[in-house]
Amino acid sequence: MTKRVDNASEEPLLKLEGIKTYYPIKRGILSKTVGHIKAVDGIDLSVYQGETVGLVGESGCGKSSLGRSIIKLEELTEGRIMFKGQDLAPLKSSQMRKLRTDIQMIFQDPYSSLNPRKRIIDLMTEPVKLLLGMSEAHAIRLAAELMEVVGLPVASLGKYPHEFSGGQRQRIGIARAIALRPKLIVCDEPVSALDVSIQAQVLNLLKDLQKQYNLTYLFIGHGLGAVKYMSDRIAVMYLGKIVEIGTAKELFESPKHPYTRALLDAYPVPNPHLRSKPRIVLEGDVPSPASPPSGCRFHTRCPMAMQECKEHEPSIGSSGHAAACHFPLENDAVAGLIGAAYG
Repeated sequence: MTKRVDNASEEPLLKLEGIKTYYPIKRGILSKTVGHIKAVDGIDLSVYQGETVGLVGESGCGKSSLGRSIIKLEELTEGRIMFKGQDLAPLKSSQMRKLRTDIQMIFQDPYSSLNPRKRIIDLMTEPVKLLLGMSEAHAIRLAAELMEVVGLPVASLGKYPHEFSGGQRQRIGIARAIALRPKLIVCDEPVSALDVSIQAQVLNLLKDLQKQYNLTYLFIGHGLGAVKYMSDRIAVMYLGKIVEIGTAKELFESPKHPYTRALLDAYPVPNPHLRSKPRIVLEGDVPSPASPPSGCRFHTRCPMAMQECKEHEPSIGSSGHAAACHFPLENDAVAGLIGAAYG
């Protein structure tokens, strides 16, 4: 695991300020916009050079939309994306193309992320020839080198994507991502579509490559085990917002937000009878991102919700381990409420 950056004076490699990504809801013959799905609704986050920041939450919380917004695959509604001091938000596609060498993405589905009509050698060499101006010979040598780096035989460069397994395709996707020597890689649930037996191999590969190429990761996932294994810091998302952020050790040993605690309580343990604290069991459905609740967005499912939670939205603060909660779980009185609610 890379060392967590604690120096507040150091400029982050990536800094998100008030990021919002809304999708219009259209109805009628004229496709009139009648509302918006607030997939990402005001995210502030900093990522420092060389670290891995995990982003975790239930499906539909907006974490993948945030990742795609960072690399401008989704249209940003509002906010600033500061990368190496430059705001990416106002840049057009032609301007973003120049930055593709510094920011890459590993996609969730290894089956749809590769063009089935092209051989692997073409998929590997075209980006470096186009963006780095490499010669054909140099690009082929680089492709061969990267295939060995990710654990695939060089002879398979002449094959098509359908001739590989899911794990092998994801390795090819990783090789393409590092070919341009990026500073930041957004990993959008890179192992969720793979067999459990393959997931550990891919995660270990990502960690090895991070050390070898001094990479910075934004690691998106909903599997707590993978996120904990990969991350220096973890941000927890719920309904378009970050509700808690801290080091992996802090979040797993002393979560402050009830939602984080509920996620951890749902994570399987070898012997459930050894749990020392009463569990938080979530009830009800996640509210619609088209009309999120007032106040704290989690209050409709929170067993400790008070009137203040329904009326006022909590801020997350700026401390190292912070939670957007009026009554964080470190409070002994709140712990007593959990015990009373669940016996």
